[in-house]
Amino acid sequence: MPTSGAPSSEGNGLLEVGRITKAHGLRGEVVVYLSSDRTERVAPGSKLESDRGPLTVVSSRKHQDRWIVQFQGCTTREAAEQARGTVLSAAPISDPEGMWVHELIGCMVQTTDGTNRGRIESVMDNPAADLLVLESGILVPVVFAVGGPVDGVLLVDTPDGLFELLDS
Repeated sequence: MPTSGAPSSEGNGLLEVGRITKAHGLRGEVVVYLSSDRTERVAPGSKLESDRGPLTVVSSRKHQDRWIVQFQGCTTREAAEQARGTVLSAAPISDPEGMWVHELIGCMVQTTDGTNRGRIESVMDNPAADLLVLESGILVPVVFAVGGPVDGVLLVDTPDGLFELLDS
């Protein structure tokens, strides 16, 4: 499932797309955990918002499951250390084929037989498949979603007994 990011806590229409986790090297590069599968978020020239102000990506490269990023104006180890923990936000990307976290939050989950199973409270990143976290605490793999949300309802086609197994 493409995930553009989670709604930012500022309520400004931006999505949280990543976080600076630590400094890397001596020249101001930082390690960024990208919480979006949209790698263009860290492409050279990209602009990200933060509580430190706007940040422009000068260069980036994949490093294991993270990104090494150089931001404009961050040229020393000390500057990179000060950026540690900075939350990175950006505007949503328009992609009609994508299913976005910010569009899923608050949707009612309904099985193909018409049974309402609860509202989506959050989406949990999971290596096998992202998980829909319902208000009840039940986790539903997003791979069971049938298309995207329509009128605030996300239809899921789950294996027989999944909800009964999870309810017990």
